Amino acid sequence: MFGYRKAPDLDLEAGGSAPLYPGMTEDVELRWAFIRKIYVILSVQLAMTAAVAGFVVKVPAVSDFFVSSNAGLGLYIFFLVLPLIVLCPLRYYHQKHPVNLILLGVFTVSISFAVGMTCAFTSGKIILEAAILTAVVVISLTAYTFWAAKRGHDFNFLGPFLFGALMVLMVFSLIQIFFPLGKISTMIYGAVASIIFCGYIIFDTDNIIKRHTYDEYIWAAVSLYLDIINLFLNLMQILRAADS
Repeated sequence: MFGYRKAPDLDLEAGGSAPLYPGMTEDVELRWAFIRKIYVILSVQLAMTAAVAGFVVKVPAVSDFFVSSNAGLGLYIFFLVLPLIVLCPLRYYHQKHPVNLILLGVFTVSISFAVGMTCAFTSGKIILEAAILTAVVVISLTAYTFWAAKRGHDFNFLGPFLFGALMVLMVFSLIQIFFPLGKISTMIYGAVASIIFCGYIIFDTDNIIKRHTYDEYIWAAVSLYLDIINLFLNLMQILRAADS
């Protein structure tokens, strides 16, 4: 859908003289340093997510507590709402060190816990397949976006369409609470959501290359992290529905 005939020629360590996109006027080394900082933070977030989710999956007593008691259920709901609560101060303090890192840690752990609870009730085979698919898609789309940006393509126009599609997804998710989807509908929903978050990966990566200022590294990392996590969860939903 997003590909060209020619394979991308990405070199994240290139830095130096070559501009990242035509007409680039800022210092190339500074932009590369900014990009590397974001991907380091993102890597730590993903590693933390894998560790927390792995703990929840490997220790059945954790998931049993949260689904078998009222106190556990209330705490589980709190962990689901916590990322939304933390996003507000994180947006406000994303340039203030070390408050931004503390809020980022709380945000990542709470998201990781929710991912772990989802994985706890999913077979290991499906989790592995979804993780591999997510890694392949993210690496491919990142390489494509850098390649396309270098050749003058701009993806800023995707913003309004992706936002509108995300709103539809959120409303549709609320409707599912009262009118659960069947197997085929669940797979279609997961596929559409996966495509939308693929678009967000391209859009946010393009913003990292061209538009984010150097002190917005936390917010840029959060955006990509949410894209990847949502892509993983929706791919897992598709595979789980297909396997049932």
